[in-house]
Amino acid sequence: MEQELALVLGASGGIGGEVARQLQRAGWRVRALSRRPPQDAQGIEWLQGDALVGTDVARAARGCAVIVHAVNPPGYRNWAGQVVPMLRNTIAAAEKHGALVRLPGTVYNYGPDAFPLVPEDAPQRPLTRKGALRVQMEEELAAHAARGGRVLIVRAGDFFGPQAGNNWFAQGLVKPGRAPAAIANPGLAGAGHQWAYLPDVAATMVALLARRTSLAPFARFHFEGYWDEDGEGLARAIRQVAAKHGIQARITRFPWWLVRLMAPFHTTMRELLEMRYLWREPLRLDNARLLAVLGAEPRTPLLEAVEQTLLGQGCLPAPALTFA
Repeated sequence: MEQELALVLGASGGIGGEVARQLQRAGWRVRALSRRPPQDAQGIEWLQGDALVGTDVARAARGCAVIVHAVNPPGYRNWAGQVVPMLRNTIAAAEKHGALVRLPGTVYNYGPDAFPLVPEDAPQRPLTRKGALRVQMEEELAAHAARGGRVLIVRAGDFFGPQAGNNWFAQGLVKPGRAPAAIANPGLAGAGHQWAYLPDVAATMVALLARRTSLAPFARFHFEGYWDEDGEGLARAIRQVAAKHGIQARITRFPWWLVRLMAPFHTTMRELLEMRYLWREPLRLDNARLLAVLGAEPRTPLLEAVEQTLLGQGCLPAPALTFA
């Protein structure tokens, strides 16, 4: 039986890279597109090209059953000018080759009017500019599905994982390459928060792709992951894992005052400040629809997930080699 082929856009990033690895483990052939393909292909068929160039994406998508759209603008700059054009290139390639489009969804789509328990069909009225762009992306995918295309969206909370660097865990709570002596928790005490271990999310995506012929043309699922009931559970887990490795860590408050001070002069700080409401009010994704299809979510025990993430981020001493 011939292996199915998937194109992963953003395979050098945290989300795309993890999905690519999980697809390979599930028996898929994986193709990726990059302006600078890596020297170590790791079993992936790398093509040189740019997700902003429609002909490059269409060429890369030839023969693919699935296009995983996990690509972000270079350097995470100029979102407004690049994220929608890149998605339109993916949609055009999917229409040309009959591929399903797979999009990692975010909670940025929702404003407080959808809180606290959010099903897939909740109204999307975001408070941020990035949230508005994410809503537009999903609207364009819905229109693609209405024209006969197929779309799969899996929405999750804040990602963390061994090889995922651009997220709140790795850039807020801890510092990659440093022992977690201080854990800067951005949440408000008592406000629950949704976390998602990226290998579990990727495994869920792959499991749904295996069932894609039975899914709706525009299929959306919510992944629950780890629900941090009081907004401090993940920070406590980091502290517990650090203690296991002989590191005495303390939990501190994330310096929102500094973000507010820098926001008028720094785009990233302004965007962080816009998203602060997601840390001040509980938002929990309702995964009933996902459970009805899969029966259960892949769920790595929290302390194990945190330990693997800290090891992958270089925050813990590397485990000693053992020899038989």
